[in-house]
Amino acid sequence: MANEEKHAKPINQSTNQPVNYHVPVLLRETIEGLRILPGGIYVDCTFGGGGHSRAILQQLNASGKLFVFDQDADAAANLPGDERVVFIPQNFRHLQRFLRLHKITQVDGILADLGVSSHQFDEAERGFSTRFDAALDMRMDQREALTAAQVLQTATEQELHKMFEQYGEVTNSKTLAKMIVQQRQVVPMRTINEFKLALKTVVKGNPQKYFAQVFQALRIRVNDELEALKELLQQSAALLKPQGRIAIITFHSLEDRMVKNFFRNGSFSEPEADEVYGTRPGKPLLVITKKPIVPGTTELQQNPRSRSAKLRVAEKKETNQ
Repeated sequence: MANEEKHAKPINQSTNQPVNYHVPVLLRETIEGLRILPGGIYVDCTFGGGGHSRAILQQLNASGKLFVFDQDADAAANLPGDERVVFIPQNFRHLQRFLRLHKITQVDGILADLGVSSHQFDEAERGFSTRFDAALDMRMDQREALTAAQVLQTATEQELHKMFEQYGEVTNSKTLAKMIVQQRQVVPMRTINEFKLALKTVVKGNPQKYFAQVFQALRIRVNDELEALKELLQQSAALLKPQGRIAIITFHSLEDRMVKNFFRNGSFSEPEADEVYGTRPGKPLLVITKKPIVPGTTELQQNPRSRSAKLRVAEKKETNQ
């Protein structure tokens, strides 16, 4: 557990959020997309630096409520002193379970800003960034046991190949997996530099881009990110009130494809028609954003890390639709 003094951040007076923790991406577009009701109940599934949450709170009146989830203990230092906020230090895959503990069965809106916060990238010891040398950790939740180093040491060659191919879209994923299995027998790969040094002969193209893809794949595996997103989406349809909205910001094509398909079909693939009647299962959500919303020029200049962000918004249909 991180101590508060180490992670206490100065506040930016113009945004009222911790400096250098995490700049909220597509903030205005997200808040507009949620179409917030002043007395509504909302969930921020990825609290982080609290930028999106603060913007939601500005739209809520005294009877409004905001539940915020974050599995990273560091995020708790950013909580505002606001009695309308309930902090739940858990992965958002447990959304329904923990809301029920607070006697909440339906909400007016759900927000998730996926991926890694700037704070996590910039804290060298977390092991998320290729810029530093540190232990290969990559756990968003430090209570979990599995680290990136353990994945590299224990996964089979086939598992590594599949992971780098699917989660990182690494061009020579098969060669990379074979090299890792060979190298781990003779050299340690416990730190970022040890890992990069062991693989220097198989790096293709721009080393920075190559390792960014490799690290993305490892991070997704360590944190089980795609399965967690799948569980969040499945729960969201039941949790939203009619006309309630869900806004999700993704940062790579795997996440975006899942969100797009679920918003469109209510499932992660095209639903099959009934063999007898030719009808398809009902779709619980109405897509609000026909195409994803992406950052504009000004935001890209102010926050280069927003360049791959895509926002999609959907609305829960009325029950008789």
